[in-house]
Amino acid sequence: MSTARTRRGRSGGPRRRTTSRPVRAGSRAAADSRPGRRTTRSASRSTATRRGPRFSGRAVVLGVLVLLLALTLAGPVRQYVAGRQELAALAAEREDLSRRATELQAQLDRQSDPAYIAQRARERLTYVLPGDRLVVVGDAGDPGDTADPPAGEAGTDAEVPWYEGLLGSLAAADGDPTPPGS
Repeated sequence: MSTARTRRGRSGGPRRRTTSRPVRAGSRAAADSRPGRRTTRSASRSTATRRGPRFSGRAVVLGVLVLLLALTLAGPVRQYVAGRQELAALAAEREDLSRRATELQAQLDRQSDPAYIAQRARERLTYVLPGDRLVVVGDAGDPGDTADPPAGEAGTDAEVPWYEGLLGSLAAADGDPTPPGS
């Protein structure tokens, strides 16, 4: 046996056994028998044959919790958004009301001014201050008017008392052609 060890150049240690069997191309035994090569199991081969479920239990529980949280928060979030919209509408209404209050305050200040009151009284009620001259355009009953009155009304205003004129106008409005005092 010592001659066999010296022939191969090995001294001491376990002896490696070699086989002279033919090896097929692509077989695993040929890849493992090469010297200096590490042998590792192929991970792709073991996962390809053994396939687990698509979702683990933890992923399903996490998905259910996220869905439950979304459903729980949907109502309060909707109320929050509606509240913000209502606040915006109320702020716009407040701006309108404050503008209207400013306008009304300015009108109140104007109406408390005696000059404004006198001007409005002269315009609406045709008041005249002492020393002013009133000129009315288009009135037929003006004493300075020399135009003839319309036909059929000559002298009727001076002869009829005011209450009979009122009753006559009411009768004319009702459609009665004869006045009540005639």
